[in-house]
Amino acid sequence: MNPIDPELLRTFLAFAEGGSLARAAMAVNRSPSAVTAQMQRLEALIGERLLAPAGRGRVLTPVGEELAAHARRILDAHRDAWLSLRGARADGRISLGSTQDFADTMLPGLLRRFARSHPRIRLDLRIGRSKELTAAFDQGQIDILLAMRQAAADDELLVLGEQMLWLCSDRGLATDEEELPLAVLDPPCGFRAAAISALERTGRRFRIAATSPSLSGLRAAVLSSIAVTTRTERFLSTGIERAPAHLGLPSLPPAEFSLRLHARADKPAADLAALLADELPR
Repeated sequence: MNPIDPELLRTFLAFAEGGSLARAAMAVNRSPSAVTAQMQRLEALIGERLLAPAGRGRVLTPVGEELAAHARRILDAHRDAWLSLRGARADGRISLGSTQDFADTMLPGLLRRFARSHPRIRLDLRIGRSKELTAAFDQGQIDILLAMRQAAADDELLVLGEQMLWLCSDRGLATDEEELPLAVLDPPCGFRAAAISALERTGRRFRIAATSPSLSGLRAAVLSSIAVTTRTERFLSTGIERAPAHLGLPSLPPAEFSLRLHARADKPAADLAALLADELPR
């Protein structure tokens, strides 16, 4: 049996989840030619074709699909073992600041994994708006920050790009009017600024129909059919869907979120940040 380097499996999964060698190269921070070489090496170790041509790209073969399932389990076990060995005796406190977008989706499962391997660590969770969290991080009050990107920073471990979307109630809008009713967070908010800029750029008439300091208030406004809003796919849920094409809404830019680790953070915080950097989707 030929041992398989976990880095080969990591690159292979990046292709399986990203759908292209170019995206895989970006995810693992390697050149496309290096990723191709890794895939060829992995195929040689397995003794089977893992990728097959499909148009201008490549797709997983049946063997590749089977390996992807094994690779996820292997890398999960590898990560859990690494965390456990580092965290069994670790104690102290970690302060994690995150926007609601991630607190409602990815964070619970990842924090559960971390808690199993670092049972003595106390987590201080701060869920809030990006500007306030970033200010607290800059003041040294937060060890790890997962929030909307304000600017490039040397302490960034990961930058995630997610497309902004127009979203509305699955029951449509409560009223039929020429001015588009818009629900937004109180300023400052990157989503609010992007929505207003896109509407003004295209000359689309609109009015602010609902405002809120929190995502829960924004969600209530959309669910009640008062207005449309702008978020990412993370905001989709029962009762909220992409705005229909007949509304003729303009295109929106991508939203950027960053994962940052404070320079003065200790080893357990670095372990948690590494787990987030590995597991959050690019």
